[in-house]
Amino acid sequence: MSVAALPSVTEPARRRSAILEFCQQQPLGAASFVVIFVMMFAGIFAERVAPYNPLDIDFDNILSAPSWAHWGGTDAFGRDIFSRIIYGSRTALVIGFTSSFIGSTIGAILGVASAYFGGRIDTWIQRFVDVLLAFPIIVLALVVVAALRKFLIGGIDVNLIYAIAIPIVPRVARVVRAAALSVRTMPYVDAARAAGYSNSRIIFRHMAPNVVAPYLIMFTAFIAQAILLEASLSFLGLGVTEPTPAWGLMLSGNAADFYREAPWMILFPGAAISLAVFAFNLFGDSLRDYLDPRFKV
Repeated sequence: MSVAALPSVTEPARRRSAILEFCQQQPLGAASFVVIFVMMFAGIFAERVAPYNPLDIDFDNILSAPSWAHWGGTDAFGRDIFSRIIYGSRTALVIGFTSSFIGSTIGAILGVASAYFGGRIDTWIQRFVDVLLAFPIIVLALVVVAALRKFLIGGIDVNLIYAIAIPIVPRVARVVRAAALSVRTMPYVDAARAAGYSNSRIIFRHMAPNVVAPYLIMFTAFIAQAILLEASLSFLGLGVTEPTPAWGLMLSGNAADFYREAPWMILFPGAAISLAVFAFNLFGDSLRDYLDPRFKV
C-alpha cells in the first residue's frame, strides 16, 4: 500500500477520540461537565425551561412550601424560587465566565511577559503581583467594587465583573510565569532569537502555545471562585441588585428573615451555589490531571 493511500485521521476524529479518552480517564470530570452543561442549557434557555417568570409576584402564594406547583417553594413576595434559581444560573455563569476569562487572560499575558523579558520588567511585574496577593481575594474584590460606580447592562453591574477579575490576575500570573520560565530556556526559543524573530512572534508563536494547558486549568478553576465571589458580594449588597435573579441575592434580605418559617428560601439557592462551585472545581482538577503529563499513569 502506498503512503498516499494510508487513511488519514481527520480533525473531528481526533477531537472525538480526545473526548472519549478524557471521559475514560476522568469519569468524575465527565460527570461534572454534565452538570455544567445542564447549568449552561438552563441559563441559555431559561425562558423555555423555567415554569414561571422570576419577577412575577403572587401574594396568594407567599412563603408557599415546595409542591408540584412550585418545586422550590416561593419567597416572601410569592415569586417561584425554582424559576429564580434557573434564571440565576444565567447571572452566575455570565459573571463567572466573563470575569474568569478577563482575569485569566490578563494574568497569562503578564506571566508570559514577565518570564520572557526578565530583568527589571520581571521585577516590576512580580512586585505588582505581590501587592495584589497581599490582599485576600474577597477583600480586594470588596475594595474594587466599592470604589467603582455601578454600570448596569442587562441588570448586571459591569464593574462587578472587573472587581472579581482583578483578584484573579496575580494568581494566574504566578502559575503561567512558572510554566513560561521553563519554556524560555528551550533550544527552539534560543533558535528563534538567533534567527532574528521579533519578541511578539516568539511570545505568541513559541511561548504562548506551551502555556495553554495551565491557562485553561486556571481559567476553569477560577470560574468556581468567581461564582462564589459574586454570590458573596450579592449577599452583602455589593453585587447584583433586585430584581435581577441571583443566587447570592436570594440568600440575603427576606431569606435571612424567614429562614425558620421558610427554610427552602436558603436551602435551594445554597445548594445551587455549592453544586456549581463543586462541579467547576472537580472539572478543573480533572482537566489538570488529563493535560499534565506528570499525572499520567
